[in-house]
Amino acid sequence: MLKKIVYLIVGFVLIGEPALAQLPDFTQMVKENGSAVVNISTTQKTEQPDGNAAIPEIPDDVPPQLEEFFRHFFQGPGRGFMPRETKSLGSGFIISEDGYLLTNHHVVKNADEIIVKLNDRRELEAKLIGSDENTDVALLKVEASDLPVVEIGSTKKLQVGEWVLAIGSPFGFEQSVTAGIVSAKGRSLPGGNYVPFIQTDVAINPGNSGGPLFNMKGQVVGMNSQIYSRSGGYMGLSFAIPMDVAMNVVEQIKTTGKVSRGWLGVQIQDVTRELAESFDMDRPFGALVSRVIEDSPAEKAGLQIGDIIIEFNGHDIETSGELPPVVGMTPVGEKAKVRIIREGHRKTLSVEIGLLPDQEQLVEATTGRKMAVNRLAVVVTDLTAAQRKQLQVEVNGVLVQEVDRGPAFDAGVRRGDVILRIQNHMIRDVADFEETVANLPADKSLAVLIQRRGSPVFLALKIDE
Repeated sequence: MLKKIVYLIVGFVLIGEPALAQLPDFTQMVKENGSAVVNISTTQKTEQPDGNAAIPEIPDDVPPQLEEFFRHFFQGPGRGFMPRETKSLGSGFIISEDGYLLTNHHVVKNADEIIVKLNDRRELEAKLIGSDENTDVALLKVEASDLPVVEIGSTKKLQVGEWVLAIGSPFGFEQSVTAGIVSAKGRSLPGGNYVPFIQTDVAINPGNSGGPLFNMKGQVVGMNSQIYSRSGGYMGLSFAIPMDVAMNVVEQIKTTGKVSRGWLGVQIQDVTRELAESFDMDRPFGALVSRVIEDSPAEKAGLQIGDIIIEFNGHDIETSGELPPVVGMTPVGEKAKVRIIREGHRKTLSVEIGLLPDQEQLVEATTGRKMAVNRLAVVVTDLTAAQRKQLQVEVNGVLVQEVDRGPAFDAGVRRGDVILRIQNHMIRDVADFEETVANLPADKSLAVLIQRRGSPVFLALKIDE
């Protein structure tokens, strides 16, 4: 019996040693690449409510220039605005020896100053060369030479289950290293229609944004961008922007100074099991066209409502979320082959890819109407999932896009505010907002609840008869 126990112990040791030897060792990779990963801090000058400030009475004979001066500092009844500085932290990585580096758009958005801290403790001021909100990629430049750089890899050969490594500054802790595996590829997230995200289980937290994701060859295959969390911290789901997407953005910014994206001009949805059965499909796949926008490339090519797009320029389309990224990456003006199923028959159409309109034009094209200025003299839109996350608005509310001189402006409402409630009426969406505003009484002070930079604020406004 004793001999059997000894044999078992020896066998366990012999089996265990090779298994342990197969675990990856990241030490050399960190030594070779850590110096090219940077910490990014930004400063933004903002105005925040000062509850101790009161608006002075502005005489009727004050010149318009002075009136505007007063309103700049006192933007609402009983409430003043004092200048404040807000700071944020993120990560980035150097892609050229002469000082180009990448980070997330949301890390440097609206920043008045961007400071890049190198691994050798140098701190350099960075210039924003350009950024793209749709892909959350920003290109920066510092004045330096002979900088350490990362090697750029491709996501095409990246496999699910493969080990990956992240270096960044979570919560400001610089040069933090975490590792995990690729959980999935081509993930479509709300607000990220043009990015086929890499999903990993690498521990990512606030401050890791913009940092690199390495494969086992020491190549950067992604840029860490988002986490899925109910607590605000890491919960096992992290998402990175593929470097193929990021470098396409970099090339466009360097070449033209802006990012142009391909556009098809359809609204699509997934094919469910029930819908697949109704279309006589043996299984659900493809992107079902629910709307064809007027005068769009899709309409000109002959796409119709009810068509199921199953292939685009050689890319198989399994789910609707796979279509926007490949269309967006297609050069404007290029002829693309679109394979569809129509009334049970497969056919191929040729479509000339157009230029994705700006947000305002896109809203007008998809809704068929343009928002008109109302009694409050504001233009509002519904919040997207990405905007809700960014603005910390879980439910209800409309986003203020434009504010003209009028009751809302006089009360202190500004572009970027979220209107949550007017008097005792919660504002669910644009239609609800329009109906509420149309029925507001005149010559009476009305309480308006807005959210600004994550904080709720009550303002009082009055509509003249």
